[in-house]
Order: sequence, then C-alpha cells, then structure tokens
Amino acid sequence: MTEALLQIKDLRVYYHVDAGAVRAVDGVSFNLEAGIKLGLVGESGSGKSTMALALMRMIKAPGKIESGQMILDGVDLLQLSEEKMRQTKLMKLSMIPQGAMNSLNPVMRIDKQMMDGLEDHNSLLSKEELTARIQELLTAVDLDPKVAKMYPHELSGGMKQRVCVAMAISMEPDLIIADEPTSALDVVIQRQVMAMINRLQEKLGLALILIGHDMGLMAQSVDRLAVMYAGRMMEIADTKVIFGNPLHPYTQLLISSLPVLENKGVFSGIPGVTPSLLTPPPGCVFHTRCPKARDVCRERIPVFTEVETGRWVACHLITA
Repeated sequence: MTEALLQIKDLRVYYHVDAGAVRAVDGVSFNLEAGIKLGLVGESGSGKSTMALALMRMIKAPGKIESGQMILDGVDLLQLSEEKMRQTKLMKLSMIPQGAMNSLNPVMRIDKQMMDGLEDHNSLLSKEELTARIQELLTAVDLDPKVAKMYPHELSGGMKQRVCVAMAISMEPDLIIADEPTSALDVVIQRQVMAMINRLQEKLGLALILIGHDMGLMAQSVDRLAVMYAGRMMEIADTKVIFGNPLHPYTQLLISSLPVLENKGVFSGIPGVTPSLLTPPPGCVFHTRCPKARDVCRERIPVFTEVETGRWVACHLITA
C-alpha cells in the first residue's frame, strides 16, 4: 500500500483569548491519497477554514498550531522554516480563497499579480515565457487572455474566482485547498466554476480538499467526504458510502436536512446550537444535540476508529 500524499496526525489549533483557549481544531487526523477529491463539511464554526489555514501555515495570533503533524509528500510542514514553507506554496500546495474579490490587489493588473508567483518560483523564465504561461493559464480557466491586462474591478465575481484558480494551479501543485470557492457566486456561476475546478483537477491529477457546508454540492463533486463538528472529526468515508449509509448521527442529520423534491416546502434542520469551543461539553461534543445520545456519550470522548477499510467514525454507538 502506497503512503498517502497528505497525513494529518492529531492536529490541534487553538485561539488564545482572555477567557482561555478556543479549540478550533482539536485532535483531527485523516489521510488523503494523491489525485483524490476530499470534501470537508460541517456547520459554520466547525473548524473547516482553520484547518485550511493551518495547512497553509497561515494561522495568525491569537491563533496557534499547538501540536500534531501535517505531512505532505513525506515532509512535515510544521517542521519547515518560513522560507522553506514559502517555497512549498504554489509548488506543492496552494489555496483557492473563499473571497476572490478580497484576494486580488485592486491596483495591480491581473498579469502582474499572476507573474509574482511564477517569477518567484521560476526565476530563469524570460518575460516572453512568463507572458505565454499566463495566457495559457487564463485560457485553462475559460478566460480570454485579454483579461491579463485588466484590473480586478473590471472583472465579475466569477471571473475573479477563475483568476484565483489560475493562480492556484500555476505551478501544478500536488494539492489544492479550495475554501468555499463558490460561496459568493450565484448558482449558475457556481456550477460553472465547480465544473471547471473538477476538470482541471482531473487533467492535472492533483489532490483537492473542497471545504464547504453544501452537502448537495459535495455529493456531486468529491470522491471522499470528511464531516467535522466543533473542531473534531466525526466521520470519513467514500462519498457514495456516506450518502448511502451515514453512520454518525451528525452525518445522518446533515444529509436529512437536504431538501427533497417529493416534500416541497418541508425542511428539517438540526435542533440546538453548536457548543462553545472555549468550554466544549464533556464526552462527545455532539451529545448535546444528538437524538441518540447515551450516558457514555456524555462521559467519554469517542475514539476516531476505522470501522471498515477506508471508513472512520467517532461515535460510541458504532464503535462500542
């Protein structure tokens, strides 16, 4: 069995505030194979975006990566110097940000912004080669090469997001993290952008972590699904397996909250609210909202266990 491209081992990321430590990511572990699309889902505040920032080593004070390992292609990213990590970005892993309109410099033309990363990692390329590469990248994301000479304010939201995708794939990294890449777009453009991302992922053979809370989008887009809640991992399995037979009660409720055509106007949510990450409840963090909770759920934290090949669950009801 080949070693996974990415191995996350017992990762903990806390935000230290006056009242104490907010446990945004609290002991998360999972693997990701090369060329696989992994969806990372959960309600707002579950730790998804913190996970993305941690992988990019972009956690800022008062946040801190407390412990754990993030091994990408055999190298622990947490052990790299700032300079080595800077060189790793774009070359080995890159990120498609959630808000493209806030990620582009408003006073620089698109080609200059794209050129920064290419020049930094390809110092021997001539200006003509850089220009040709930028045009190639813009074409790859379904943009007219003329966009290179435009400013961000001249582009629509969908076009800006495509530029960010072009930047992310510019060095053909092994792994791309897409943090809700379509959240600010209308539904038609969302579908177009996701189709484009999926096409590029397959063409380049890279691994993708797609972060979001749209279970319907995940069902159509990813190979495997990871469900987070209150900073912890609840369940991981192949997407078809999870939608066919969700094991964790939280996963079951997330899937049941999807609207069904046969029941127009009928919506089901998850009762209660997410717990404070400053003072999480004892035992399983989901027990305060879980309709199947038992005494053991209130007393002991469930161990994240592989219940069958490639399927992991943290639930006393399943692993007891």
